[in-house]
Parts: sequence; C-alpha cells; structure tokens
Amino acid sequence: MLADVLSGMMTRSSLSRLIREGLITSDAKRIKPSTVLKPGQEVTIEFNAIVEQPSAPVNTVPHPVILFEDDHVIVLDKPAGLVVHPGAGTREPTLMDILVACRPGMIGVGEHDRWGIVHRLDKDTSGVMIVAKTILAHEDLSAQFKVHSVGRVYMALVRGAPKSEAGVIDKELGRSRSDRKRMSTVTRKGRLAVTSWRVKDRFGPVSLLEIRPETGRTHQIRVHLASVGLPILGDRVYGTRAKKKLHSDRLSNKLASILKRQALHAAFLSFKHPDTGENLDFYSDLPSDMLEAIRICRKISWNTDNQRY
Repeated sequence: MLADVLSGMMTRSSLSRLIREGLITSDAKRIKPSTVLKPGQEVTIEFNAIVEQPSAPVNTVPHPVILFEDDHVIVLDKPAGLVVHPGAGTREPTLMDILVACRPGMIGVGEHDRWGIVHRLDKDTSGVMIVAKTILAHEDLSAQFKVHSVGRVYMALVRGAPKSEAGVIDKELGRSRSDRKRMSTVTRKGRLAVTSWRVKDRFGPVSLLEIRPETGRTHQIRVHLASVGLPILGDRVYGTRAKKKLHSDRLSNKLASILKRQALHAAFLSFKHPDTGENLDFYSDLPSDMLEAIRICRKISWNTDNQRY
C-alpha cells in the first residue's frame, strides 16, 4: 500500500486528501483510493500544487526568530501579528507559509494547510512555540499536547486588581450561544478547561499575571481571565465588554496607543524531544510593547484603593 511505503513521511489522512484532489498520479493518470499499484510502478505526488500561494509576499509580514532547529523540530519566537496557519478569511502569509517556503520537506507533515503545526498561538499572541519537521515528530508532539505533558507559561497584562495572589479558574469552554465566532464559559456543549494564575506585579488598576494553562482550549486564557473580571489589555474580542475600566482615562488611552493587540505572551515552553527523549526548555522575553506598557504603569504610584497618589 502507498501508505506503508510513505510511512513516517505522510499520514493516511494526508494521502487520502491528495488522492481526492487528484494530486497523486501514475502513468499520467489520477489514482483512486481503490487503485491497486503493481511492484515497481512509478507514482507522482504533486506537492507543489498543494501549497497555496499567499496573496502577498512572505516578506510583508513579521517573521519569527528561530530559537532552536534540528532535523526533527523547530522552536521559534512568534511575533504578534503573524497568523500560524491558513484558515477561513486568512489571506496574508502565515507562519506555515514562511517555514514551508524554505523547508519544502515539511510538506505532507500533518494536515493539509497545517504542515508541521502541532499547536498554535492566536495571531496577536506572541511567544515561543514548536513546529514539527517530520511525521514522526508531529505524531509524538501531538501526543504530548494531547496528554498535557508539555509545560507552558504565559505572561499577561490584565485590567483589574486581583483580591488574592493566585488562583485557579475551572470553567468549561465552548462556542458562545450568541456568537459562534466567540468562545464562552456559558455554552451548551462545554469542554473541561483549567487555568492557574498568580500575580507577578501590581500597578493599581493593571496587573501582570503569570498563567499556566492545564488544558489547551481555543482562546482559553483570554476567556477565562475575562470571566473572572480580569480581561487582558488590548483584547478587542473578550476585553472590550468588561464593565471594569481603568481608573485613569489618560492611562487607558496611553496603554491603548502602545498595545495594538492583546497583551498576552507565551514566555516558556518545555517538551520531550521526539527523537532523543531529552527534556528541553525554551524561554521568550517579554516583547517591547508589553515592556513599554509596564514602564508606563510603573511611572505612576498607586495606593491600595487603586487611587493615584
């Protein structure tokens, strides 16, 4: 079987998709799932045809910084503003486009249009993430994420002053009843989601939190924090409807001019190397926009009632 010949290079689902799209041929004829191939028969797979060209050159979007790379994985620092993989309504070049453009061997690793992707960060979330270069690495890393053995730590600037120094948010997540594009803790079909947090610093009505998601649901951190009255600064989807506002409109406007996105950063990632089994840790420093927002907040003195001195 073709799947057996390409074992370790492509998944059966990827092969099935290519066959359906007519991109696998033999003797200039498209093969079918039922086609029986003879020993020695040549087969052509048109990999180049399945890589859709982005509507703009890849040099028009912010590029990631490679923290580590070998024959199996790439660990990178993703900038804010970069989409991880193509999706509905996505026309700008993505992280996947950038990587595949110079690493065509990644084509066929994982799902179509998600070559190498084993997890994702939102477009406007920055920080460290990992990409697989081989199908075996993809399968191993996907399994690690599935059992939640991958260590992840995020940093976030939030609106609000927590009453305690740490906490755990244990609320199921699912599609919002009123808006299918949004996730919510009020949903008909929720899935287990747990997020732990602790305060790293306080700036009156703004706090810097260290966050450890114990599960990996879509928009989990953003929705969970907003649900307990601590929306992430700059979050246009889950932060704008919060009732609490910054005490100083001047400070609010200043931070809004600095943060053009949600102030959420993936600061730490640890995993077991899919080939060597070695435990690897990677860090990403806070980006310049979050550092500048912290600097502005630190210039202001606040008393315990969140009133400016």
